[in-house]
Amino acid sequence: MTDDILTFTEGKAGRIRLNRPKAIHALTTDMCEAITEQLIAWRDDPSVEAILIDHAEGRGFCAGGDIRMLADSGAKDGVEAREFFHTEYRMNHLLFTYMKPLVAFMDGITMGGGVGLSQPCQYRIATENTRFAMPETGIGLFPDVGAGWYLSRLPGRTGQFLVLTGARLDGAECRALGLATHYVESDKLEALKDAIAADPQSIDTLLTEAESEAPDARILANREAIDTLFAPDRYEDILAALEADGGEWAKKELETLSGKSPQTCKVALELLRQGARHKDFAQEMRVEYRVASHVVQRHDFLEGVRAVIVDKDNAPQWNPATPESVTEGLITDIFAPLSVDEEWTPLR
Repeated sequence: MTDDILTFTEGKAGRIRLNRPKAIHALTTDMCEAITEQLIAWRDDPSVEAILIDHAEGRGFCAGGDIRMLADSGAKDGVEAREFFHTEYRMNHLLFTYMKPLVAFMDGITMGGGVGLSQPCQYRIATENTRFAMPETGIGLFPDVGAGWYLSRLPGRTGQFLVLTGARLDGAECRALGLATHYVESDKLEALKDAIAADPQSIDTLLTEAESEAPDARILANREAIDTLFAPDRYEDILAALEADGGEWAKKELETLSGKSPQTCKVALELLRQGARHKDFAQEMRVEYRVASHVVQRHDFLEGVRAVIVDKDNAPQWNPATPESVTEGLITDIFAPLSVDEEWTPLR
């Protein structure tokens, strides 16, 4: 076990608390292993009727994964990075298939790996502090941890909009889109956790009683534009639609996309296209692991981390540099199956 994850029981609930505040609780391989081991231990424990997942101190639930480690590994043989993805995706799949109620408290920054922790949960609590995003196109990685499954099932083309632009949603927007099941003001959370721990069988009633009316969801005002301008499946056609529109909102989103990795944007669209057709979550994880295994050692991820996280010049030199130069063959290679002994497999 690791001190970066606190696990304990309280009343009739198991508690999993992320405890790496200096990194906004970004996940490591050890953290994913610790969560998995505890979920397995509680799975058949009759004294634990529900699981609550939250964070200790700090301004975020979970900011993602250990990006620096992934880049360092990708620059070498990629073994450590693939181990992380394999372990994290097993944890994601275990959460998705878990038979006891799971409650995630998305209070604060919820990005990347934090999305992977929260979205499999039956109950997902957003607050006024929630900042939800999948920002991977800005660092040349790709939206993973089940994004192809969850975001392809959002209304209209909001999923495509989110994975391409990395747009940040607040708690009200998460509630409106179904990424959160409830909106609760942060000062009510501790009492709510205590109440659930005391009586997990009354989760639905307790959440209904604690829920506040969410503010207007800003993204809804742009739904028509999103569904129209992000409707094409080809990335080049989305860019052309935004340019042809010429409105202020379209110009702003076009400018946002100009800084993103063309390779990652095309990978993201293909991931959502395939994810919408997957019949089970294990298939989603298997495909994402193939993509992760390939992308983590490609130029754009290493360059994105250099530009955004290491040197912080925010001037990545993408290669391929344009959407047109990201060929269908390249995307096919990135999604290509691995050898039988390298493929991702769920826990047995």
